[in-house]
Amino acid sequence: MGDGSAGGNQRVDAPILSVKNLSKRYGDTQVVDGVSFDIAPGECLGVIGPNGAGKTTTIRMCLGLTLPDAGSVTAFGLPMPRDALAIKAQLGVVSQLDTLDPDFSCAENLLVYGRYFGMPGAAIRARIPQLLEFASLSHKASAKPVELSGGMKRRLSLARALVNDPKLLLLDEPTTGLDPQARHLMWERLQLLLQQGKSILLTTHFMDEAERLCSRLLVLDHGKKIAEGTPRALIAEHLEPDVVEVFGAGALELTHSPLRSLASRVEVSGETVFFYTSQAKLLLQALGDTPQLRTLHRPANLEDLFLKLTGRQIREDS
Repeated sequence: MGDGSAGGNQRVDAPILSVKNLSKRYGDTQVVDGVSFDIAPGECLGVIGPNGAGKTTTIRMCLGLTLPDAGSVTAFGLPMPRDALAIKAQLGVVSQLDTLDPDFSCAENLLVYGRYFGMPGAAIRARIPQLLEFASLSHKASAKPVELSGGMKRRLSLARALVNDPKLLLLDEPTTGLDPQARHLMWERLQLLLQQGKSILLTTHFMDEAERLCSRLLVLDHGKKIAEGTPRALIAEHLEPDVVEVFGAGALELTHSPLRSLASRVEVSGETVFFYTSQAKLLLQALGDTPQLRTLHRPANLEDLFLKLTGRQIREDS
């Protein structure tokens, strides 16, 4: 659905979503502080950060649900919230919370949602079988949400977000609470959408999800953008190439040992010592002299990046 005519004279190479200097304060708390980013057609931009970093508030401002104190949001060449209706006609949204109607079957949820966009009933009904098939829910067309597993509900929410054939999807932690099998099936479906040329703005707490799906990442903390780039480029820019994890009796004592000289940075989490190093071979050889210690050698990853930039301290939801 939709031929992009609502975008006016938007250039083919123009960002599909452009956010400039977005800010939002609640009382004494600056929730979003001067955040800017663009999303190109066919791109998946991941937004990561601790609880309270401003991710959901940023998405709400992109949707016109929360008015910014400063800054602007432009989608498909149109300003939000002035042209909210025209923009939302080309958007698909999957929120953190389940918003499926419990009184309707899977097929009826899709039908009713399509009507919000003013789509003719016949056009929606024609799309329902392919949407249910996409969500691997063809066998559940008559089932109500209460009869579905958590993974099925999330896939139905994604299918519902596709009723209007949107160009841009805004997904707020779409796989939170799912088991590994359900997450992998959701990732497969999102990959298919990217292959079809759709754009995605994705917030997530799963670093493997961000690395798998996102062509670019935005790292938020305390409402500010603290890093932006491709996953590989961010890891190369901020981290040493290798990580050696050491645990077992006496591991914590290594933080004060000469082995520190073989690492650029040493961190402790619980009973594990993390050596961030470009001299992994020498470090592992030295650790071989203490057989009571257990080691894990691996390349640096997005989780290491996340923890370096935002800290290891757990933050409660705010």
